[in-house]
Amino acid sequence: MADGTLELKAVEKVLDEFTDPESGRGIVTLDQVRDLKVDGDAMSLTLSLTTFAAPLWKQTRADLIEHLQNRFPQLSQIDVDLDTQARPPQKLGEVGLPAKAVIAVGSGKGGVGKSTVAASIAMGLARAGSKVGLMDADVYGPSIPHLLGTQQRPTMRDEKLQPIEVDGVQVISMGLLVPAEEAVIWRGPMLHGAITQFLRDTAWNELDYLIIDMPPGTGDIAITLSQLLPLTGAVVVCTPQDVALLDATKAITMFGKVNIEVLGMVENMSHFVCTECDARHEIFGCGGAKQKAAAMGVPFLGEIPINMQVRVRGDEGKLPACFDDETVAPYLENLCTNLVKGIVSQRRANPPMPSLSVL
Repeated sequence: MADGTLELKAVEKVLDEFTDPESGRGIVTLDQVRDLKVDGDAMSLTLSLTTFAAPLWKQTRADLIEHLQNRFPQLSQIDVDLDTQARPPQKLGEVGLPAKAVIAVGSGKGGVGKSTVAASIAMGLARAGSKVGLMDADVYGPSIPHLLGTQQRPTMRDEKLQPIEVDGVQVISMGLLVPAEEAVIWRGPMLHGAITQFLRDTAWNELDYLIIDMPPGTGDIAITLSQLLPLTGAVVVCTPQDVALLDATKAITMFGKVNIEVLGMVENMSHFVCTECDARHEIFGCGGAKQKAAAMGVPFLGEIPINMQVRVRGDEGKLPACFDDETVAPYLENLCTNLVKGIVSQRRANPPMPSLSVL
């Protein structure tokens, strides 16, 4: 290298210092670097990333280029193409769920838009390119089917419930099994059985993320989930006012007691921007969730404004269309990105063992 020419072995060593978002391991070790070429002061390669990391693909590519530029300042051109690497999930828990991450979305009280946030996270991750499932665990008040505009009834095949698909998201809900006007009146053991069936007896295709819309408040389902499979963590949704924050604090405490890590808080209905004068109005106050998150030592994932079209689309069963609306889509996309960034940081601190398929 005395003449300034880079040796491929030296380049590969530097590349392997860069870690894969999903596994937290070196990208050369996991055979994620292809077509590596060095020609004078130019370098090109293809980086294979999994769909698990889809929300971070662009940022990961930019970070790799910066890493290489810092280590090899003599390079004037670095081209990194992206493609996908298949890495199937392992089976989770006693239910054998084929998912890489399971995220519960909860709240301390009803009326804060928890189901809207859960569905938006699922849709946002899927639109980014991840394989996503959405399970409506709010058995007494299932609203996911209404938000997504579907009443398609799941079928049985080989003694397994077949989840329906909406905009690329696999969905299962009691609202798809019971008529909308019929109330579900169950005791705890029956509730436990329903949640177990949704996880174990549903024919989920391989998932990067399973998003679980929890019932409001604190109750049996969090305990049931913690017993059935290892959850990646929970997202707590609240609104800015003090009374909602008090209930959100209870939800965070509840998740802690059943050993479910809180991945972050979301402040819904954080503010309203007038469409006439473009002025920002903080109807319920603003920033309360961010302050509470800091006080409790949990991440703040982002805010979602009050937006008339979110309400209208939810009522009309067209919630996925919010991602085509430039007034609200950036907030939802930011929430999904921050959530995945947090999970990636968690995995880098404690990298999971790679599956046999990539050894």
